[in-house]
Amino acid sequence: MEKTKVYQSEEIQDKLIEETLLEILNILEERGYDPHKQIVGYLMSEDPGYITNHKEARTRIMAFERSQILDYLVRKIGK
Repeated sequence: MEKTKVYQSEEIQDKLIEETLLEILNILEERGYDPHKQIVGYLMSEDPGYITNHKEARTRIMAFERSQILDYLVRKIGK
């Protein structure tokens, strides 16, 4: 029998943020934007205009607080 894996809520949140950022990177690139500059612009200014509405990218990124995304990114580079 396999053991049941217990997930921490932080692990789940991190995975959701990671998947969302990767999807938004692809959407922005698909629309011809520089995805890194657009996401940095959004994170610096919190202006949702940096993120296209195409495929609901803006709604998806705004599901997370900016501080949650920044926290995830800083912890990610520290690993």
